[in-house]
Amino acid sequence: MTNIPEIEFRPREEIKRFQEEKLSTALAYMQAHSPFYRRMFDGEGIDVRDIRRLEDLQRLPLTDKGDLQRENEMFLCVPREKIVDYITTSGTLGDPVTFAMTDRDLDRLAYNETISFLCTGTRPGDVVQLMTTLDKRFMAGLAYFLGLRALGAGIIRVGNGIPELQWDTIRRIRPDTLMCVPSFILHILKYAEEHGIDYRRSSVRKIVCIGENLREQDFSLNLLGQRIRGRWDVELYSTYASTEMATTFAECHCGCGGHHHPELIVCELVDGAGQPVAEGRVGELVVTTLGVEGMPLLRFRTGDMVSIHTAPCRCGRTSMRVSPVVGRAGHMIKYKGTTLYPPALFDVLDNVPGVENYVVVVREDENGNDAVLVRVGLRRGATDTVKDLKDRFRARIRVAPDVEICGADEIRGINFPDMSRKPVKFIDNRKNNR
Repeated sequence: MTNIPEIEFRPREEIKRFQEEKLSTALAYMQAHSPFYRRMFDGEGIDVRDIRRLEDLQRLPLTDKGDLQRENEMFLCVPREKIVDYITTSGTLGDPVTFAMTDRDLDRLAYNETISFLCTGTRPGDVVQLMTTLDKRFMAGLAYFLGLRALGAGIIRVGNGIPELQWDTIRRIRPDTLMCVPSFILHILKYAEEHGIDYRRSSVRKIVCIGENLREQDFSLNLLGQRIRGRWDVELYSTYASTEMATTFAECHCGCGGHHHPELIVCELVDGAGQPVAEGRVGELVVTTLGVEGMPLLRFRTGDMVSIHTAPCRCGRTSMRVSPVVGRAGHMIKYKGTTLYPPALFDVLDNVPGVENYVVVVREDENGNDAVLVRVGLRRGATDTVKDLKDRFRARIRVAPDVEICGADEIRGINFPDMSRKPVKFIDNRKNNR
């Protein structure tokens, strides 16, 4: 079994030196094997041997999603016969991007998830029910399977959706851990209550969550996390990852941010102009992957707005921690003088008992300003009105978007289109969206 890496507990200067050695190896590999980055180095007159410190990365250009979309094959560092798995991103900010992975990349992916699950307290012999898909060219489900297998845990591959099957599996196999999108927990709890399932006496003791925030920036549970914990006394762990990073930031039992794995990724925070952001401030996460063979990335803009914390965690780790995602850089909304990100709207809606589902739609009005419409599906018998919902928004975020009450089935069809691997809760119809 893989052990928790010792480097995560070492002094920060030692972690920095360790990362700089890994970075030198990664840069030399890209120079030798990546057509995209070799062209970049030549065009900028950069000798990668001069990039010795993490601070030196600022001398290199940033890579973004557009580069991956336009010149996808230029990022490939191996002949096609070495590729064993093809993956695509979820397409949150546009067309999905294809990633090619080698055997070594899959081993790295398994290692990443093994140490991430260890961070959440998962141990050999635990039984984990995966409520994520392994098909549809999805990295996450495969990553969890590989990591749990390497860890020595039992795995139940149920996939997403179908509350009846989820509860039947829990009853039959008695997992102690669920892996899923947290908002889906509310759906399966609703199903359990409607069908007389005593979920509080089930075998489940822990839920490892993906794709949505459970915490505020001060690490207290947000409204979604509170709703889950208020109904089900289980341990909740947040994780943050993306296909491009092929790396996970997982919470430990202290719940104070996602822990960094120094041997797998280098992280920076930048502002809109690409300049470094001071510690404690929110910026866009920029990553450089370490140890990736097929399609390594250098100074890649993730589009995720976070803050970084470097104080040692109570668990003993000294590696940095990443905050809950504030929002996507391309999803920032300026509405009636207030800057918002969609998760702030989601957090309000997730705490309204009468709301069954919703979608937030942003467009430009006739003056070129952001206009926000929240389309809401109500539960049967709910008494919430447009005025009630607007009052809740004003109390929480100081402004009230337009609200439209719709049929829950109509909104469900928007949330879960056939080709989507994640719930669609935000639609950006602005002309300049990224």
